[in-house]
Amino acid sequence: MCGRYASSRTRAVLMREFQVDEAPKEDLAPRYNIAPTTDVYIVRDLKDRTVDDHPARALDIAHWGLIPSWAKDPAIGNKMINARAETVAEKPSYRRAFASRRCILPGDGFYEWQKIDVPEGAKPRKQPYFLHPADGSSLAMAGLYEWWRNPEVKEDDAPDAWVLSATILTTSAVDDIGRIHDRMPVIVTPQLRDAWLNPEVAGADVLPDLLKPPAKGYWDIYPVSTAVNSVRNQGPQLMDPIETGEIR
Repeated sequence: MCGRYASSRTRAVLMREFQVDEAPKEDLAPRYNIAPTTDVYIVRDLKDRTVDDHPARALDIAHWGLIPSWAKDPAIGNKMINARAETVAEKPSYRRAFASRRCILPGDGFYEWQKIDVPEGAKPRKQPYFLHPADGSSLAMAGLYEWWRNPEVKEDDAPDAWVLSATILTTSAVDDIGRIHDRMPVIVTPQLRDAWLNPEVAGADVLPDLLKPPAKGYWDIYPVSTAVNSVRNQGPQLMDPIETGEIR
């Protein structure tokens, strides 16, 4: 699963990098230890607006943890932070979003934990790692989004009447990442962003290309402080490499 990541770029930077036409109404502060159920940036193409004959692209703020449109309780989203690429087209919670409501969750990189061998009877330990694009570009994680109507709010145009939520697609980890954990986020390379975000393109038509491993050298992976274990800890120092730990 992908359960923690960093996102420190401003909305202006993200709008340039992802060629966004419409900005969110507010800024999210830089965060270096994002946990599920918080608000995050997503990039999505709009169905009802165009710019120069292509779908308008928006940078929005969404709840991390997808809430299906049919859900009676929004708390269901707390368990839906990730969607498996292998089954996303069949799962009732995801298949409609996969068809035409796809997005990108941009970040600096994500954290993953590797189990450490310890003597028998000793307390289990895990070493956190930070994984990010080696060229310094944003990590573009494939996602799905949904709108959920809050029945407790009477007016459709009230600020809290509709909740935008999102989930991150994951796939089997490969290469060095597979030595740390068996799952990883699906990455949307720049060449595939238009197709992935376009609501007129079927998700099943573009997903196979997304599942091809990035080119060798795409990832920079290194161990970081166990301070990241606590979601209360924030700050850019969480992404700093440390001497301890190796990818085995």
